[in-house]
Amino acid sequence: MNDYDVVIVGSGTAGQTAAFALKAGGLKVAVVEKSDRPGGTCALAGCQPKKWYYEAAESIARSRHLKGKGLTAALEGDWPAVYAQKTRFTSGVSKRTMDGLTQAGIDFLPGRARFLNETSMQVDKRRIEAGHFVLATGARPMTLPIKGGAHMITSDRFFDLETLPPKILFVGGGFISFELAHFAARIGSDRSRPLILEVGGRPLLQFDAQMVDLLVDASGEEGIEVRTGMQIDSIEKEGEGLIVSVASGETFETDLVVHGAGRVPNILDLDLAAAGIDHSPRGIVTDDGMRTSNPRVYAVGDCAATVQLARVADYEALVAARNILARPGRSEGKTVDYRAVPAILFTYPQYGMVGATEDALIRGGIDHHKSFGRNLGWPTYRRIGLRHAAYKLLVDPDGLFLGAHFIGDNTSGLLNTIRLAMINGITADELYWQSIMSPYPTRESDLLYMLKSLVA
Repeated sequence: MNDYDVVIVGSGTAGQTAAFALKAGGLKVAVVEKSDRPGGTCALAGCQPKKWYYEAAESIARSRHLKGKGLTAALEGDWPAVYAQKTRFTSGVSKRTMDGLTQAGIDFLPGRARFLNETSMQVDKRRIEAGHFVLATGARPMTLPIKGGAHMITSDRFFDLETLPPKILFVGGGFISFELAHFAARIGSDRSRPLILEVGGRPLLQFDAQMVDLLVDASGEEGIEVRTGMQIDSIEKEGEGLIVSVASGETFETDLVVHGAGRVPNILDLDLAAAGIDHSPRGIVTDDGMRTSNPRVYAVGDCAATVQLARVADYEALVAARNILARPGRSEGKTVDYRAVPAILFTYPQYGMVGATEDALIRGGIDHHKSFGRNLGWPTYRRIGLRHAAYKLLVDPDGLFLGAHFIGDNTSGLLNTIRLAMINGITADELYWQSIMSPYPTRESDLLYMLKSLVA
């Protein structure tokens, strides 16, 4: 007899979402967590904490842009104060997580989980049998082959810094480094000059190259330097600081080195082979219903070989739960649709995208039309002093959206409008006419200007 109907490994956003949905469906559920801080990366060291820093950084950036245009002075950042506000939130996450699970009647099992076979796993010294398992173990910072790499701190640790030194070097030109660099440039001291070193030919590879160039330009005006083609060989301690050496022989003096080179699925401890679960360096292989090669086991969130975003993790968790609860003839299963996954880079200005990049369309030989604008002078941006606003809309010959990219403030509203158009098959022409009555003047009403050249 099974100990549980479903055992979920991981107490982050995906694990909790699956657990509550399965419990609500009448199943006996347990959540396993090896960390002494339950709650997951999103709540403790990712999406939620970073918004405390983003809100402060955005306010400071806006005040700098408006200095002399309605404001007599720009705001100054207070890193320790933001840290204190963030910590008041995160310090209660673990207790709230465990209390929520307990109150829902879900068992919380502390310990490390590993599979023994296809139907059971060991949690510390306890053997547990279950009808199904949901793996939601998240991701961890990737291991970098850098001599002296122990001198780096992770992005998780960055949010636990009570004070911020003026000279910070970020390893890797991905979204983590860009976001943290923007926080440091705004909330840190006025001497803060963040430096991003990227080993490749350009940063932010998953984003549109032309739009990334515009974001790099905007970042440079805020004192953030981005260098590409930088293969880091070593990090050495020297006095109170650090020396970073690259393959070209160039060296950089800094106070702090932050690992921002990306994260990999956290699956090493699970002994997936014992349960017959296929996986790759990208994560656990699943079908579109989040089932693994073992039909009893599902994988969701950052440990799966899909898209590493919190809302995607929740979506996948709900799909997995629905499929576990599905009963032939009584309820249907679900599949995940990845056609229109939005992503926002919380720099200032923000960069939001959904769908394909122009580079990908060109590489794939896909016929498309483009509407593009940069350094927008529309009143919505002039009145907040934002000079680097830009957009790019990509449609097929029938006017259906293939991708959309926005640099500005409040990109989420624009992004979600295009996402819904993509999901519902709304053409650029139809969206233009549907948007004429948007509240005016707003970022959403600016869509009319962006769509105009695509309208027949």
